[in-house]
Amino acid sequence: MAVVPLTLAKAHMNIVGSDDDELINHYIDAAEEFIADFTGKPIPAPAPASLKQAILMVVAHWNENREAATVGISAATLPFGVMSILRNHRDYSFGQGE
Repeated sequence: MAVVPLTLAKAHMNIVGSDDDELINHYIDAAEEFIADFTGKPIPAPAPASLKQAILMVVAHWNENREAATVGISAATLPFGVMSILRNHRDYSFGQGE
């Protein structure tokens, strides 16, 4: 089960209706996978609010920027602040045993 429910993601993006529900659920799953990979650990249940916020920000960004290229606008790889949130949760290990 997703850490961030579809209803919360849609509320975050001000989306009404169900036309894009499958796509938004895909973005939620992909964002949670990306964050778990980046931090080096699974997202805990219950998830901290900061990780939920990072997921919502990534989902909204991917929903808004569906193409591989943009024309005439400035775009970032990820929204400002996502990496700052994730760095606080990242597992920094350097392969040294205990």
